[in-house]
Amino acid sequence: MELSKRLQAIADMVTTGSRTADVGCDHGFVSIYLYEHKIAPKVYAMDLREGPLQRAKEHIEAKGFSDYIETRLSDGVEALAAGEAETLICAGMGGRLMAEILSKGHEKTALMKELILQPQSELRYFRAFLRQSGYVILMENMVKEDGKFYPIIKAAYGGGAVSADSLSCEAPQRITDSFGPCLLADRHPVLKEYLEMLRDRDEKILTGLCSAEKAGEKMSVVSGDEETADGCGADAHRRAARRQELCGELADIAYCLTLYEA
Repeated sequence: MELSKRLQAIADMVTTGSRTADVGCDHGFVSIYLYEHKIAPKVYAMDLREGPLQRAKEHIEAKGFSDYIETRLSDGVEALAAGEAETLICAGMGGRLMAEILSKGHEKTALMKELILQPQSELRYFRAFLRQSGYVILMENMVKEDGKFYPIIKAAYGGGAVSADSLSCEAPQRITDSFGPCLLADRHPVLKEYLEMLRDRDEKILTGLCSAEKAGEKMSVVSGDEETADGCGADAHRRAARRQELCGELADIAYCLTLYEA
C-alpha cells in the first residue's frame, strides 16, 4: 500500500514493535501499513464515525489482517483500555480538538511511550497545550503536499523523556510554540519554505490594510456625515489592531529566517 506523503511521514515516526492506537483512522490505510510493514504487531483502528470505520474494516478484511487490526467505534481514546497501546496516532484534526482528545484521555495517553500528532491548525495553541499539560516534544517533521504544509510531532508525557527544548535555539517561547522547537533547531528546509510563504502572505495583507487606511482617511475628510465618520473610525481601529498583529508575526518570521543564515 502506498501512502500519501503526509501519512507516510506519520507512519515513519512510529517505533517498531509498538502496539498502536490509530485515533481518527479514517479508511484505515495507516493502520494497514503499520501491520503490513511489521512496524506494529497490533493496531487499534478507531474512529468516531461509523461510515469511515466500516470502510476501514472492509479494507482490513480485504488484506486478511482482521486478527491483527481491530476496529473500534470510539470518541478519542474512550474505547481503548489503559495500557492497551504504547503508541497513539492522532492526525488530521484541528489543534483544539486534538487537545480536547488528549485532555479527556489523559490517564491513558500519559501511560503511552509516544504520541504521533499531526494538528491541522492552531499550532501555537497546541504546542503550548502540550507543554503546559506535561508532555514534551521529542521529534518533529514537516512535509509539503499538494501545496499544503503539515507539521508532525512526536511527544511523550513527563518523566524520562528528553524535551526537544534542550536541543533548540534560544528562541522566545511564543516562537517555538508557533513554529516548533525541533524544526527550528534542525533548520528544517520545509519549515523555511513555510516561513517564506507566511511572510509573503502577511506582507500582502499588510499592504492591503495600508491602502484601506489611506482610503479611509480620505473618506473621513471628505464626508461631513457623523455616522459615516464613526463607522470609518471603528474600521480604522480594527485595521490598526490587525496591522500591529501582522507586524508582530512578521518580526517573529524574520527572526526564524535569520537562523537559516547562521
